[in-house]
Amino acid sequence: MSEAISGDDADLIIRGGRIHTFDESDTTVRALAVRAGRIVGLDAEAERLRARSTIELDGRTAIPGINDAHLHAAWLGARWPHLFFSDTPPDQQPSGRLVSTEAERRSALRAAWRLLAELGVTSYTEPGIGPGEDDGETGCFGSDMLATYVALHGEGAQTSRVTMLRLFGTIDGESTLEDFERGIRTPLPTTDPRWLAITGVKIFADGIPPLATAWVDEPYTDGTTGGLLTRGGHDPLSAFHRMLGLAASLGLQIAVHATGDRSITEFVRVLERSNGHPAPPGPHYVVHGDLATLEQIERMRRLGAGFAVQPLIAAHTHSWARAQLGAERLATAWPLAEMLASGVLTTITSDAPIATPDWRRGLAASLDLLAAAGSPDDAGTRRALLRTMTVDAARQDGAPTWKGTLEIGKVADLAILDEDPLEPGRAFSSLDVARTIVDGRTVFARE
Repeated sequence: MSEAISGDDADLIIRGGRIHTFDESDTTVRALAVRAGRIVGLDAEAERLRARSTIELDGRTAIPGINDAHLHAAWLGARWPHLFFSDTPPDQQPSGRLVSTEAERRSALRAAWRLLAELGVTSYTEPGIGPGEDDGETGCFGSDMLATYVALHGEGAQTSRVTMLRLFGTIDGESTLEDFERGIRTPLPTTDPRWLAITGVKIFADGIPPLATAWVDEPYTDGTTGGLLTRGGHDPLSAFHRMLGLAASLGLQIAVHATGDRSITEFVRVLERSNGHPAPPGPHYVVHGDLATLEQIERMRRLGAGFAVQPLIAAHTHSWARAQLGAERLATAWPLAEMLASGVLTTITSDAPIATPDWRRGLAASLDLLAAAGSPDDAGTRRALLRTMTVDAARQDGAPTWKGTLEIGKVADLAILDEDPLEPGRAFSSLDVARTIVDGRTVFARE
């Protein structure tokens, strides 16, 4: 008869391969023990424990679970497998209302969670759900979707941890100061922030360079400069500043869709004036930041703010943007190498379903951007890229004390890969996800 497992032992031990912890020393261990969803032992300490269950890596590699810090899961689940940017010619793209009923909203979220589990994604940021989209075309971003998130959260149905931003304008469109001031003061539902954290707000400052709608200092090739999407107050700029200042005064995290250098400048100016406001749950950040300058990157670094960038979208829109920016200016767009070198908080994200949620494709595009800037494909470069989707994404979430690395006391969120992603020359796209573990529980295992 086997001995009973005591409360001081483990629920699960993972062993027999490389386990990249991504701690400050980039330690690699051979064993990891989990109890009640938390890591309680590493290496020899883990091996000494008895466990109810054991996962043998058989030479595979485990890393912290992938955290996609900018992914529209509800929209992704409703559209999948249709993406806006893909290497394959699109078939019939869905349009109009994608979800209308509670059952359809639940189905969309569950479909997204299944897909993300298959990809090794254990956390993501849903960047914009709220009343600004209650009359939206797709049905994926309004208050009803927030209510569905909260209901599934209450039922313990999640297989991904979620950080959410509220939206008081329209997706990729205008927002009014009146709607923002009214919406931002509405009460939040009660949730467990380790599974559904509603940390702040999303504000659309401008459009995108390929459409000449990002707000820029230097005119596009057609002589225009784009502009702000905010409305109200004395003018769009005063409305934008008021929105930022109000969110900061309430201690909310602010994510601003800003791709033009002029819109980024205005965001930075407000942040530099807001040091006396309550600390937000996570750092403020720019989403996209396509045309960020070196000066802006350094100012953001000093502020502790960050960038959520999408190298795969850059790859898809490169030639499109050339027509608006010109060849010389295009060469300085998407400054990923400069961001990583500066130490500013940087997360590499998918913006799915604009591009694929497959993080391996995103990191492959990132390697290409870095290679163009002269960075080598070595273990250090690969580790830095993977940290943007684990360690740094947890920082963006305001959660570095409990997720993002595989250290004792942190949650047991892992992706188990067939091969070592740090090995130079190995295509990220060739890495297969063998198993995904969230809170110590397997949510996907490849048969």
